[in-house]
Amino acid sequence: MHRVAIVEDHLLQRRYATALVNAQPDMTVVYDGEDLPSFMTWLQTCDRLARPGLVLLDLMVERGPNARPETVKRLVASGMRVVLFSALASPPLARQMVHFGVSGVIGKRDNETSIVAALRAVLAGQSWVSPELAVLIAHDPDQPRLSDQEERALVLYASGLSIESVAASIGVKPGTAKKYLQRVREKYAAVNRPVASRHELSRAAARDGYLVGQDQA
Repeated sequence: MHRVAIVEDHLLQRRYATALVNAQPDMTVVYDGEDLPSFMTWLQTCDRLARPGLVLLDLMVERGPNARPETVKRLVASGMRVVLFSALASPPLARQMVHFGVSGVIGKRDNETSIVAALRAVLAGQSWVSPELAVLIAHDPDQPRLSDQEERALVLYASGLSIESVAASIGVKPGTAKKYLQRVREKYAAVNRPVASRHELSRAAARDGYLVGQDQA
């Protein structure tokens, strides 16, 4: 029997998802709650045999904290499969979640057949993205494609670290860290989004979902 957790702040939507999952002969809901922090607290005390293998996760909630990418990364690293169940109001955040290993992305307007098919695909070790949502989370043409090291350097520097600290964190020399950041600036300039100062880099990083929770104005 596949154990499923549902994290959704809208009560009627949560009840609908719970009923749909429980109607499947090989699935059962072992947890349902409003937000990800509450689920993480429950995980700390739940019996090992009750731990879910799949989490159906609402990306953004109205009455609590939104799902944080680092928390989702921890769940994935622990062996749990995560499926985003969302209207995707924030494509950059969804892209970051996908980068951190979520197995599926389904929409709240998807029909029951598609939702169940997505859950079964993910439980079988496959990936699933609803066609309508694939367009939303596809790479933004106004967002430059950064290498892993360039992205890490951008996040650390935009978060306030010095060049020396950035270099130490990613295991390179300060001169190399400077080159990464220069490449980041060049790539932003290539998509007509020049970023000269650290403040402009921070705003760009927040806008593109690298700094979750930061000001994007």
